[in-house]
Amino acid sequence: MNSFVIKGDVCYSENKKHIKSVKDGYLVCINGISRGVFASLPEQYEGLPIHDYSGKIVIPGLVDLHIHAPQYAFRGMAMDLELIDWLNNYAFPEEAKYADTDYADKAYGIFAKAMQNSATTHAVIFATRHIEATEILMDKMEQTGIVSYVGKINMDRHAIPELQETGALDSAFDTFKWINGIAHKYKRTFPILTPRFIPSCSDELMNELLEIQKTYDLPVQSHLSENKSEIEWVKSLCPEAKHYSDAYARWGLFGGRVKTVMAHCVYSCDREVEDMRQNGVFVAHCPESNVNLSSGIAPVRRYVDLGLKVGLGSDIAAGCGESMLKAATEAVKASKMYWRLIDNDCKPLTFDEAFYLATVGGGDFFGKVGSFDDGYSFSAVVLDDGSAPTTLALSPRDRLERAAYLNLDSCGITAKYVLGQKIKRV
Repeated sequence: MNSFVIKGDVCYSENKKHIKSVKDGYLVCINGISRGVFASLPEQYEGLPIHDYSGKIVIPGLVDLHIHAPQYAFRGMAMDLELIDWLNNYAFPEEAKYADTDYADKAYGIFAKAMQNSATTHAVIFATRHIEATEILMDKMEQTGIVSYVGKINMDRHAIPELQETGALDSAFDTFKWINGIAHKYKRTFPILTPRFIPSCSDELMNELLEIQKTYDLPVQSHLSENKSEIEWVKSLCPEAKHYSDAYARWGLFGGRVKTVMAHCVYSCDREVEDMRQNGVFVAHCPESNVNLSSGIAPVRRYVDLGLKVGLGSDIAAGCGESMLKAATEAVKASKMYWRLIDNDCKPLTFDEAFYLATVGGGDFFGKVGSFDDGYSFSAVVLDDGSAPTTLALSPRDRLERAAYLNLDSCGITAKYVLGQKIKRV
């Protein structure tokens, strides 16, 4: 039984616009499920063990909706390139190395350790096209205790020879083999169908992936409208598609009955945005990546106000690190630039709103995740902000914002819980 009480300065999203904080509050976990936050401990919970983190900040575990595990090795490099050149000169050559399982074991070990020590408790992850390496990644992610979806990439065109799959049928066969090989193997690590993006997937492959999706009822992750040259490329490859997302939708791989997350959506047209809203497609907003690769500034305020499902992604290695608190602050910064430079009517995100995206917004992809409200899956992170002393008397909410902007999750994580279990940090 994972039943206990955490005492500390608790912060969580009361709604999309407001972080609720309870100083010296009591957070109750019963059998891995949150039963709420209380100013004083209710009598029925008084017999539970108390994990006392008085003076520290307690927040829900953070959710990364878009991260490339095999790119972790070269994060912080080649930030002077745009998307397609960056892929061809850095991302694709690096990912080709994962044909070597010894290399994959070492590289994914580094990645998994970083994720285990981070504030992230749930993640949606791209692997490579290699079956064996993808299974190594899934093994290591399972050991971290984090809940994750991991996808073997499909790509049968427009990649370097060492990385491109030999054909649609071979790609589909490898995907069937991978899914069957890991069936019932994990408790916290799940497969997700992963066509890299439309330029790397032929029509024949997309049709094969639809059949796989229907057979195994898998969710889908991919990229959408990230870069202007990419969008023009998709138009030339798929002239019958009304817009970029229609190139997915015509194969039945764009929301609706299929749980779908699309990364970026920087230049989504009005029709594409409405299709995402109607089909319940999740937008993985990746603000740092969009700046680093000069892709642009996504109109995240517009998406939030229109009621789209929106979470945040670190998008390593176009994003420089795994911190989702940094992703939240980068989302605020990007929205300020969109407001100032592009649309003066599109008000910037507040920190409270960005924190919601990093917790409940992305957590919705996993179910009832990202909040401490009654009935949510219990995941929590304890932050010690004592390494940045101040003379100010700050509320727990203000301390959380300060900790996010000062990157204190890089050095100040005291404890981490996923599904009601305390995670060993390494």
